[in-house]
Amino acid sequence: MTTEEYKEELINISSANEETNFVQKHFFNGTPFVFKDRDGDYYDFSKRIADNFQIQYSDINIVGSSRFGFSPYKFTEFSYESDIDVTLCNEALFEKFFDLVSDYTYKLRYKEIFLRIDQYKSYVKFIKYFSTGWMRPDLLPSNSTEFKEIRQDWDDFFKTISYGNSEVGNYKVKAGLFKNQKYAEKYYRSSISQIKKIIAP
Repeated sequence: MTTEEYKEELINISSANEETNFVQKHFFNGTPFVFKDRDGDYYDFSKRIADNFQIQYSDINIVGSSRFGFSPYKFTEFSYESDIDVTLCNEALFEKFFDLVSDYTYKLRYKEIFLRIDQYKSYVKFIKYFSTGWMRPDLLPSNSTEFKEIRQDWDDFFKTISYGNSEVGNYKVKAGLFKNQKYAEKYYRSSISQIKKIIAP
């Protein structure tokens, strides 16, 4: 699919059902551009991540320019400077983080912990994503030892499969966690809905 074909198909979406079909077909179906003609390598890469988090390989997906060959938002071409954006969709894993975030929020409420202004802004940003069913480890509160360890473990793992250390090649690998496939699809439906408004004639 070319950028122009993507734009044309996006503009012609006329219903919520078609929007869902578009996201399922193009964001979650098939082998990503970065693994073109390498289906087996894509499986091995996904399985490597799944095994680390003890989830199913089918819970792993590549999105962004490394899936399309171009950014589905900025329409810039995939290059060696591009990141590999991975999504994990797993309720059990998400629930573990939910429990920790819930405990942390109660501590804030009852003033057992305090945040500086910059920490509070970061926490609000984290919650905005988290409330949509998307957990971004890079935004986890930095004043919690437990969150720091989780963040570090997450970053350390994805470093081990970046820059030539895995089947994907010489790229940086980044990842976020969705509660499940439904929330992932909802997020990307929202994103393309905004892009459609921008590119519509």
